[in-house]
Amino acid sequence: MSENNLLFATIVPHPPIILPYVGSEEDRKKVDTTISKMSNLGKALREKNPGKIIISSPHQDWGFDVPLFFLAKNFKKEILTYLTDTKDPQYYFEKGKDFYESKISKEDSKTALIASGDLSHRLKEDGPYGFHESGPDFDKELITSLKNKNIENILILDKKYPQAGECGLRSISFLLGVLESRLEKTNKDYVPEILSYEAPFGVGYLVANFRL
Repeated sequence: MSENNLLFATIVPHPPIILPYVGSEEDRKKVDTTISKMSNLGKALREKNPGKIIISSPHQDWGFDVPLFFLAKNFKKEILTYLTDTKDPQYYFEKGKDFYESKISKEDSKTALIASGDLSHRLKEDGPYGFHESGPDFDKELITSLKNKNIENILILDKKYPQAGECGLRSISFLLGVLESRLEKTNKDYVPEILSYEAPFGVGYLVANFRL
């Protein structure tokens, strides 16, 4: 079992509006910090030069297309997609743990892991699903829990805030499962870094990195 197969882990949002061929220049300026942080992560990922990229996302299409555009454009090596959908966060946390042990730790290829997903979609009245007070609460508590590595709390946030209208919790749970399994098997810890958070369109866009 290799202790260094996982080179890179990050959480990024996936709104199509940040793509230059979808969103207007005016729209993109409203999320320039998000775009800048994702672009910087792309540079860091290229420096790591992994042999494989794994992306977890609750959506097809833009769920994979957006992070690939900013982080792995023209990446010529293997890209795997893992779709997270209807089951609860605990399920995907356990899947992440299994994935590390059965796949990542046993392969020769160096791996990068990207959790693709947006936070609450209920942060503004004119947002996709209108405003709900649990939307800002969900985002704040998720970010605080990530900083504190309070995984137990993260895995029940969907039950605490069922009206938050989030889409990224399961992808994040999968990533955390991978990182926790790596820690258990190799004693290699990780440090979460919150790089940015924006919500100009009523949807929470979190960019986070994990120092491995």
